[in-house]
Amino acid sequence: MPADILWTPPLDGSSQLEKYTESLASKHGLTFEKYEDLWTWTVAHSGEFWTTVVEHFEVPHGGDLQPALAKASMPGAKWFPNATINYAKAMLRIPGRRDDEIVITARSNTRAEVTLTVGQLREQVRRARAGLTNLGVGRGDRVVAYSPNIPETLVLLLASASLGAVFSSCAPEFGTQSVIDRWQQIEPTVLLAVDGYRFGAKDIDRRDQVSQIRAALPSLRATVWLPYLDPEAPAPDGATTWEELLATDAPMEFAPLPFDAPLYVLFSSGTTGLPKPIVHGHGGITLEHAKSLALQMDLGPDDVFFWFSTTGWMMWNLLISGLLVGSHIVLYDGDPAYPNLDALWQMSGELSVTAFGTSAPFLLQCRKSNVHPAQAGDLSALRLLGSTGAPLPAEGFRWVYEEFDPRVQLSSVSGGTDVCSAFVGSAPTVPVYAGEISCRALGAFVDSVGPDAEPVRGQLGELVIRAPMPSMPVGFWGDTDGSKYRAAYFEDIPGMWRHGDWIEISDYGSCTITGRSDATLNRGGVRLGTSEFYAVVEALPEVMDSLVVHLEDNEGGAGQLVLFVALADGLVLDEDLVWAIKTALRTHLSPRHIPDEIHQVRAMPRTLSGKKLEVPVKKILRGVAVEEAATKGALQNPDVLDDFIPFRP
Repeated sequence: MPADILWTPPLDGSSQLEKYTESLASKHGLTFEKYEDLWTWTVAHSGEFWTTVVEHFEVPHGGDLQPALAKASMPGAKWFPNATINYAKAMLRIPGRRDDEIVITARSNTRAEVTLTVGQLREQVRRARAGLTNLGVGRGDRVVAYSPNIPETLVLLLASASLGAVFSSCAPEFGTQSVIDRWQQIEPTVLLAVDGYRFGAKDIDRRDQVSQIRAALPSLRATVWLPYLDPEAPAPDGATTWEELLATDAPMEFAPLPFDAPLYVLFSSGTTGLPKPIVHGHGGITLEHAKSLALQMDLGPDDVFFWFSTTGWMMWNLLISGLLVGSHIVLYDGDPAYPNLDALWQMSGELSVTAFGTSAPFLLQCRKSNVHPAQAGDLSALRLLGSTGAPLPAEGFRWVYEEFDPRVQLSSVSGGTDVCSAFVGSAPTVPVYAGEISCRALGAFVDSVGPDAEPVRGQLGELVIRAPMPSMPVGFWGDTDGSKYRAAYFEDIPGMWRHGDWIEISDYGSCTITGRSDATLNRGGVRLGTSEFYAVVEALPEVMDSLVVHLEDNEGGAGQLVLFVALADGLVLDEDLVWAIKTALRTHLSPRHIPDEIHQVRAMPRTLSGKKLEVPVKKILRGVAVEEAATKGALQNPDVLDDFIPFRP
């Protein structure tokens, strides 16, 4: 039976998806009774589907769109081999917008609001392109940005893309070694760097870090200096200022590039080793983001789109692609909880945001802190609320529909840096079910398989992709024989992409992701998802955060299930709270879920994008040294890793 339906689509023909399906009927004679039927067609006829995406959204391109999928192997798929494309050209088209319309608003803890119109954005990209050309940047050169979620970072990406240069960004809160570990792999020629930033009320100077990064990158030919924290901060020796980069104007041009030409390099979290340099292509990103934003999220020229992110998380790349579909995008740099958790909701009211995206932990924190978003700001324009980064439990879904207008669609999505998009998410024609992701994304052949690689339903299985997607990586930088790329996704289950998540797919098409499959909890032969633990434990008012790991018994015994909790200020884990936690898990889940041990720590280690680190904690408990278990510079709070050492068996 379907879970509780919390939102029902209006199905009034106004959504982008409904208009697209109407065009399939009128132009191609294709009709579909429901979303699941459309999804089936998009994965069974993927070449035809992605061709219609190019045509429907009038994506600028050259050459011939046929064949769409010349080679369908995984890995090694070859999309649109006879076509040329440029992501920057598609982005700066900004459909449905006049030159004088504002399409970028940037809010920050560091400086006053910045806005850019269509015309101003195009001019800045044009000038930045001329500046990069003056610095000798050409196709294939790497341009990197150690800068926050501000317009200059976006401008540099588009200018680089227009030339066929390859872009990469790191948020300035990244540890110096984490940045060096990433960029030494791709040998950049130009670096954009800020002097620092303000997080909440705290000024954070990064000039020493910039100096160390420059010294560690002998490939650099130029540094572009952006005094962001202190406008008077002097430029480092030999650096070009941002103003100097934009000093020259020149006609805007876009290099016609092969569909799989590298656009940017995104990096894996790097918490347990050297970050993987994941190369994404111009064509795959352009098509995938147009589909995701327009057809799945229903965004267009009438929308104001915000997703809280830093430049070190792939959601920034998706956010800025809102320009592809004509949306006004909102960039935010700073502490999302400053001066309090009302801040982003208040900002959204001031800017009439129609689509607001954040992480599941942020929504749950608002719920636990008794925040009432609709009272913090005028959210009457809001119609879509996005959630990602971790599973959102059913209680989080219900909180949303207690706090927001019932017409707001909750869009819970899951995907990753690997495809710079979502495999599973929402659609404007599919209901929202409590605790479940509404549907599989169009063109993404998502399945759940058991140990024999056969499909399973009504139970947890490995999340796999059975057929190519255009936004699958072009490859890993420097992986000339493709061996690292194959090992990352395709060796465990030949012929399928193994993503590393546990997923359950319902008979009506919804999905539930319960955590990473590499953080498996196997209790007496039964797989237990971490997300259901967290939903129950963190519902207790005393518990602010939690993390659970299973330590297997090499002799074949049941092993140990160990739960760690971080408590509200001033509280200490005592027998009463231990009993309350165990009772809640037994009542809401099962006796199998009762931990053998419960311990209190200051906080849970999280990546810079907010994901909990079960695997490194498990390694620490197994005796691995902290510095080997996780790369501290890739974490929000690396000091808390030491808290777990005393609890080694």
